[in-house]
Amino acid sequence: MNTKELFDLTGRVAIITGGSVGLGRQMAEGLAEMGANLVLCARKKERCQRAAEELHQLGVRTRALGCDVKNPGNVQEVVDATVSEFGRIDVLINNAGTSWGAPVEEMRLEHWNKVIETNLTGTFLFSQAVGKVLIAQKRGKIINIASVAGLRGAPPELQAIGYHASKGGVISFTKDLACKWGMHNIQVNAIAPGWFPTNMSEVVIERNREPFLKRVPLGRFGGENDLKGAAVFLASDASNFVTGHVLVVDGGQTA
Repeated sequence: MNTKELFDLTGRVAIITGGSVGLGRQMAEGLAEMGANLVLCARKKERCQRAAEELHQLGVRTRALGCDVKNPGNVQEVVDATVSEFGRIDVLINNAGTSWGAPVEEMRLEHWNKVIETNLTGTFLFSQAVGKVLIAQKRGKIINIASVAGLRGAPPELQAIGYHASKGGVISFTKDLACKWGMHNIQVNAIAPGWFPTNMSEVVIERNREPFLKRVPLGRFGGENDLKGAAVFLASDASNFVTGHVLVVDGGQTA
């Protein structure tokens, strides 16, 4: 198999949670450009529908579904609909996420729970439901979107301990699941992005632009193409001998 074939995703089927905007939308576009058919799901189905229509123009099949990743029933409905329409699942990208900013001593339990349940429990629920399909197929790829926030702490001016804890959990979850499902020929990896301007992060970035940039050796924030290659690599046969890995995409911030 030559190198182009290793990265080719023609005919593969990928579910991307939170795939309608931001990083999820960027990764969905990257996979579609390499030939993957897409199922995009998020709480706001109308956003997914718009993204699916746009990505369909790349010559792939797309489907938009509404889903709350915290709801096991919703998750199973997405998996069942995907298998019903496409007959298989090759790739799962657990991208749906949220955050809440508050000092630790003032963080309300409901806000902590919302972040943990979306970012960590949602990753578990989708991995479990899709994993049953992948195990039966004896192959598949799971890509969990973590964050550099899961690798280290942050200074006191950045107060989002639930986000940090959830992304650290995603990293540990990724490594353990890779050990458990390697026997089924399922590769489980994570991507840990640094600062990318998105709907969720743009306010924090604008407030701290200069200090943030000083900590990034490449001197810029992540752009609209910077996650595509990482996602395609981990979704493709090029990463068949890579599992339990956290691919950091942060411009050198954690170096």
